[in-house]
Amino acid sequence: MTVIDDIESRLTQPGDESRVVYRHRVATRVTHWTWAIALFFLLLSGLQIFNAHPTLYIGNQSGFEFDNSVLSMRAMQAADGKVDGYTTVFGRSFKTTGVLGMSGPADNPSYRGFPAWATLPSYQDLSTGRVIHFFFAWFFVAAFLVWFVSSLISGHLKRDILPSLADIRALPQSLSDHLRFRFHHDGRYNGLQKLSYAGVLLVIFPVIILTGLAMSPGMNAAWPWLLDVFGGRQTARTIHFLCMALLVAFFLIHIFMVFAAGPLNEMRSIITGWYRTDPEKTEPEKKEEHTA
Repeated sequence: MTVIDDIESRLTQPGDESRVVYRHRVATRVTHWTWAIALFFLLLSGLQIFNAHPTLYIGNQSGFEFDNSVLSMRAMQAADGKVDGYTTVFGRSFKTTGVLGMSGPADNPSYRGFPAWATLPSYQDLSTGRVIHFFFAWFFVAAFLVWFVSSLISGHLKRDILPSLADIRALPQSLSDHLRFRFHHDGRYNGLQKLSYAGVLLVIFPVIILTGLAMSPGMNAAWPWLLDVFGGRQTARTIHFLCMALLVAFFLIHIFMVFAAGPLNEMRSIITGWYRTDPEKTEPEKKEEHTA
């Protein structure tokens, strides 16, 4: 019995008719934690790489003669000589001193896109950042391939990730339940969860992998068409950055929902595979819940 099992058994009330089901297979659990570790290092090293040129563009080229930037984080000097950090989005600049563009102590500021605490290494070192990034990128890709093949074979992809028509029709109810923190612990994913996981696993993951490959000179020689698919190297870099931002947003929401739905049960399912479901409801209880 694991520590989580022991805690849950103590919290279970006498007469509780809930049951434990096997929710996550080994491949799902291993790839989940591989992604968690890989994405941590990919994010911090990716911000290190971004800081080497903290501007994003749309197109195949960039430079002083082009006006195609969509995001920039830089320190700029005002007319009075004061230097501040600014983040510019589609031509509109926002003062972000202390976080983006300029950070660190006032007597020894650091002029960089993201602050030292958000990058790996913390000091500016592009070559080390690239080594770390590429190393964990291949772990990320390998985990994705293992998950995809195993999910096809086991039926996990069709059963738990791709939403059915019934799931789509039930989306308004699923959204309403989540907004009211009314969770149904039946061991199955609802339509909202399936759409979220499908978006991450089948859209964002492949796109972030392919845009990463599109920025590689070696891949440009092998697959020159990949750059055309994404509209150029600079556009691929921008899409890559956007996918990273979406993954960070998903991670924050995911962690919040884990705590809201019951962290002990959720963590046990992704560590051991076993998940405790709600007790079976009687017909009057189901009607009362439906009309509430």
